[in-house]
Amino acid sequence: MTSSIEIKVPDIGGVADVQIIELLIQVGDTVTLEQSLAVMETDKASMDLPASAAGVVQAIHVKVGDKVSEGSLIATITAEETSAASSVDKTAVAVVAAPAKPVEPEIVAPVATPQPVVISVVTPASETISVPDTPAHASPAIRHYARELGVDINTIKLGTGRKGRILKEDVVAHIKKIVTTTQSAAPISQGSGIPAIPAVDFTKFGAVETLPLSKIKRLTGQHLGRVWLNLPMVTYHDETDITEMEAFRVALNSEKGNEVKLTGLLFIMKALVAALQKFPTFNSSLSPEGDSLILKKFFNIGIAVDTPNGLVVPVIRDVDKKGLAQLAIELAEKSAKARKGELTPADMQGGCMTISSLGGIGGTAFTPIVNAPEVAILGVTRAAMKPVWNGKEFVPRLLLPLDLTYDHRVIDGAEGARFMAALCTYLNDVRRLLL
Repeated sequence: MTSSIEIKVPDIGGVADVQIIELLIQVGDTVTLEQSLAVMETDKASMDLPASAAGVVQAIHVKVGDKVSEGSLIATITAEETSAASSVDKTAVAVVAAPAKPVEPEIVAPVATPQPVVISVVTPASETISVPDTPAHASPAIRHYARELGVDINTIKLGTGRKGRILKEDVVAHIKKIVTTTQSAAPISQGSGIPAIPAVDFTKFGAVETLPLSKIKRLTGQHLGRVWLNLPMVTYHDETDITEMEAFRVALNSEKGNEVKLTGLLFIMKALVAALQKFPTFNSSLSPEGDSLILKKFFNIGIAVDTPNGLVVPVIRDVDKKGLAQLAIELAEKSAKARKGELTPADMQGGCMTISSLGGIGGTAFTPIVNAPEVAILGVTRAAMKPVWNGKEFVPRLLLPLDLTYDHRVIDGAEGARFMAALCTYLNDVRRLLL
């Protein structure tokens, strides 16, 4: 004999319009007494709705997102009604009517213990987890905690609490298992766990053309990506007056018999070496362990060169020991080799600091990325004539913008500012390079 029982919202302290955020049952499910049927949530807490009777779910009268109050109908279940008295009477009659003859033993085949139905749940980490086809046994607080972490509580097979109740530690352990499996199965190539940028099919917007990147650009991109993710970088911008320096350079180039043409970049290289000698921290590299500095006693300057295949950085060695003419010849040779693609790995190793100059193109400022394992890089843009107040009047002066990016783990802001001030001083008056 069966009967229908209505499951309604019990007394919830007079709170109205409580939202249904999760349904734990489906039509046809068999529920037990006090089993959680749904999860409700107010502005301050979440709570489970227990079953007031056992039976089979016949109908569900709410859905996720509905708001209910005390007495609202949630579900209808069909319950089996049994009479203990009638069972006893029927048993007694059967015993009296039984014949008084020996009963042959009956061989009964062993009955297989029913196993719980298992569902495969595919997690975001593409890991298949087997979970019982029954609602998870967890308190409202734990369900709320799991939802905040983006975990489906039903994917946790069994808790470590009493009678398999899921605890907070079980949720944390479940997340660790998924993360560990994901990293071992498909490690993220972006670095530091940063997810990849999703792919976009641009052909649906119009015609496209795909050009493969050169090997140099691919390798440069990988290197700069690693640097950007691993180095806390700061860029300091300033400008220096190079009016006298430029006049001196033009005068040298105009001298008869001077076949080597001097560029402003040569003066910047010499000034940079003088600044490195004054501030040894800039002429260093951080040890792999990150607990010490490797101070370099040599002064090799890398020069970023734009080539048809991408950016390369040939290194000019022992800049402190060479004159402007010798540096000009060597820089011209290295630049020509770079544009022809003839640089060897040795030509691009051993740099102390790099100069990236956009002076021939333009711009007023930019943020160069440190060429690790170096700890700083100098950016240069195009000089421009500007009016400068000398205390009495405005006079035209040639100002050169400079951009210094440094590794903040090695160099602090004050030291970076002092380094730039010294560099500007050397370029402002190149005679100081002789001191």
